[in-house]
Amino acid sequence: MAAFRRGLSEVGYLEGQNIAIDFRWAEGQYERLPGMARELVSRRVSIFLAQAPPAALAAKAATAEIPIVFVIGIDPTGAGLVASLHRPGGNATGMTLISATLGQKRLEVVRELLPKAAAVALLVNPLSPDTGPEIASVQPGAQALGLQLMMLNASTPNEIETAFIALADRRPDALLVGTDAFLLNRRDDIVARAASLKIPAIYPFREFALSGGLISYGTNIANSYRQAGIYTGRILKGDKPADLPVMQPTVFELVINMKTANELGIDIPATLHARSNEVID
Repeated sequence: MAAFRRGLSEVGYLEGQNIAIDFRWAEGQYERLPGMARELVSRRVSIFLAQAPPAALAAKAATAEIPIVFVIGIDPTGAGLVASLHRPGGNATGMTLISATLGQKRLEVVRELLPKAAAVALLVNPLSPDTGPEIASVQPGAQALGLQLMMLNASTPNEIETAFIALADRRPDALLVGTDAFLLNRRDDIVARAASLKIPAIYPFREFALSGGLISYGTNIANSYRQAGIYTGRILKGDKPADLPVMQPTVFELVINMKTANELGIDIPATLHARSNEVID
């Protein structure tokens, strides 16, 4: 949200001066989102900012008139949010992180980091629209690399605990964590549990590595939210969402937490180290 506010300020909007931001958090309970969206429509908000596909879809179902700026990890055309990336054509536009389709790339990081790995677990939120594209990316990647894939589902804090109990029992060589917003918001818990099991884990966003995760590979979320703030300001000044192309990332970050690597007794390959965008000591 700091990055979103920074983007707003770049186009002349400062919270508390000429714009008010009214927050609604579903806390991972996505069934609450449609009611939240309808309530905000009834309050005649000027614009929606929607984090993650369930929020964007709830806003889209609630209104065809109020503009929507989204930040999501999947293809918004396939989700029915826009007609095309170049010309969205409706009341929604925003940023796609493309994060859900990078699972194969993260598996390649696993293979480079752990050449002898035979089995990998994937933790996803089964209630999220991110999950289908993510599994579709990871499954063929695992097969191509000769890795056995173990699926773990979690959509509540209790289910995260259950998933890690299963992880402790099965002991795969590495863990991939999914891109859903619920998992991102529970990153401190997930990182701590992975550390307690001493299992190497690969994450989709830098924020996990900042919380102590071993390695992350994916989009810079802060940059995307800054752009969302700029789009929000432009729409408030008169631009139409239909005419603002959906923005896609052009750079994907590889972040390595060396403290965690040392605690796990893992030597980071020189090739991986050389490709990193950031090393956390």
